[in-house]
Amino acid sequence: MYIHLGGEKIIRSSELIAIFDVSIEKSSKLSKQFVANAHKVKNVEAIGEEEAKSIVVTKGKVFYSPISSSTLKKRANVYMRIEEA
Repeated sequence: MYIHLGGEKIIRSSELIAIFDVSIEKSSKLSKQFVANAHKVKNVEAIGEEEAKSIVVTKGKVFYSPISSSTLKKRANVYMRIEEA
């Protein structure tokens, strides 16, 4: 199954590792280092022109999504339930 991250970006649900609120980048030193390292290796993609509301970590890339982390988590849970059935 797939998860729509905003704009024209979709990912395979099997690629998903984590979904965070974008505020975690500023509140956690470890998260800040993780994202800085991802930027360093050019493994980050901002989706669309809107302000990012969430950070989505996949097996191959980190995405800044304009969709809230709670909405993305709901979408991911729906897809995970479908896959389990």
